Amino acid sequence: MSDPVQDLVNRISAALSGQGGGSSDFDLNPGAGLPAGRKLRPAGVLVPVTIASGTPRLILTKRSSALKHHPGQIAFPGGKVDAGDKDACAAALREAWEEIGLPQNLPQIIGCLPEHETVTGFSVTPVVALIRNHFEERAETGEVAEVFSVPLEHALEPENYFIESRRWRGSRRSYYTVPYGPYYIWGATARILRGFAARMEGECS
Repeated sequence: MSDPVQDLVNRISAALSGQGGGSSDFDLNPGAGLPAGRKLRPAGVLVPVTIASGTPRLILTKRSSALKHHPGQIAFPGGKVDAGDKDACAAALREAWEEIGLPQNLPQIIGCLPEHETVTGFSVTPVVALIRNHFEERAETGEVAEVFSVPLEHALEPENYFIESRRWRGSRRSYYTVPYGPYYIWGATARILRGFAARMEGECS
């Protein structure tokens, strides 16, 4: 009899090993023109898939509305690579502990999605990890307003994604959204998830 958890891990691992380049906040805006010679700062985010309640769910955060950058937006736990971090994976695990109270020895790292370039000048490595056991979620005071989860199935369904747009720095910018209930998931988080969904479907996006 097959193990559904191991089957999921195998599917994700195979998807992450597929061909295809990275993504960018500018993917839907080819005329935006990325500045030549730009220097990107490395960052890591955790894409935590929990099976603690049985059905696979994706853990996300809602950023505090008091933050200077991206207030109130939905995000993965994570942040820039600090001097003490070995790599982006270590940064993602450290930040997940700081932001949501996820013990660093709990996630089972499956692999990484291609790097994603943000409009704020970061090269983000999304680290996909499986969490088998419950942990006490603890939102970081001042930075995280809420820790919540959505069904992994919802995030991996390409038909749940929409393209919307708004004015940004004097021009109209398009971006992906993947709303779920009261949560408006968009921007870099939605773009990374859209790439994840495409890989799980056997596409390259």
